Amino acid sequence: MVKTIVITGVTRGIGRGLVEEFDLLGHKIIGCGRTGELIEKLQKKLGAKHQFSCLDVTNDKLVADWANRSLAKHGSPDLLINNAAIINSNSSLVNVSAADFDTVIDINIKGVANVIRHFAPEMIKCNHGIIVNLSSGWGRSTSPEVAPYCATKWAIEGLSKAMAEELPGGMACVPLSPGVVNTEMLQSCFSNGANTAIKPKEFAKIAAPFLLGLRPKDNGQSLSVPNV
Repeated sequence: MVKTIVITGVTRGIGRGLVEEFDLLGHKIIGCGRTGELIEKLQKKLGAKHQFSCLDVTNDKLVADWANRSLAKHGSPDLLINNAAIINSNSSLVNVSAADFDTVIDINIKGVANVIRHFAPEMIKCNHGIIVNLSSGWGRSTSPEVAPYCATKWAIEGLSKAMAEELPGGMACVPLSPGVVNTEMLQSCFSNGANTAIKPKEFAKIAAPFLLGLRPKDNGQSLSVPNV
């Protein structure tokens, strides 16, 4: 059965890997990313079956417009994946500027809330669909020099579990740790040390079937992609 999958942050890293794997598996993808040029290339590569939009998830009005267009054309999604996120440059918390801190919070927390705000009501109305909010190992533990990022991912855990208690029985909301994946964010933290981690394309071959297998029984559980 072909599923409709909404995913944010599709131009790089985990998001890009998942999009390409979902495409190979025959599903329809409604995606967004911040970089117009990369969105255009992705649309051209994967074709008109999918819909990719240049979008800043921190702008609630733009998210609302995107969701309304998507719902009108494609209907309520089977799977909603909040993947878009950034990490602060390695620094002790006292040396992170207010502007940098705000940017991490705005994308990683408010962006997730914006997307949920405008897609989830239709999913709830249909009593159908799985919402996955990408968490992190640093949403369940801590390390120095990434306090803003840790704060956002701990928030995603709480947000997801609270929302899970609000959903009807045919749905689920899950905070999901992807494990350690060799993305630009990981490279910003560990430089060449990130090279030992699994690459996004290989990660997606494991993660996509796992995501497609999530069911209402998984509601509210803090899950991790296996074997990553």
